[in-house]
Amino acid sequence: MSKYLLDKFLFTVDRDPELVERYREDPAGTVAWWEETQANRILNCVGAESSTWLAFEEEERAALAGHDYVKLFELGAHPFLTLTLFIGMFERDHGPLEFQKEYARRLAHFSLPYPDIST
Repeated sequence: MSKYLLDKFLFTVDRDPELVERYREDPAGTVAWWEETQANRILNCVGAESSTWLAFEEEERAALAGHDYVKLFELGAHPFLTLTLFIGMFERDHGPLEFQKEYARRLAHFSLPYPDIST
């Protein structure tokens, strides 16, 4: 499992409005495309520089494809990254702060210590 790769996905998608919409409308397709074309790209570097070994595990891929932010938190994805991305995707479907309240409610069963979010 790579918490780094989960966080990299959340970070890069959240910063591109077109990818946010793509992920909202076609999560499984976006995850597959991103893993194939972006996962091994080194951020803020020339395109010729890349790694070759990064890939999601099936559990991570399923959580991303299912928009399952509770599972992502369990897997160690940073909660700020999941919250900001999912607000961008789903807040419009709810009233003010309603998505944030739902996010908190769905994560309320966690108690300290929270899952480790270090990478």
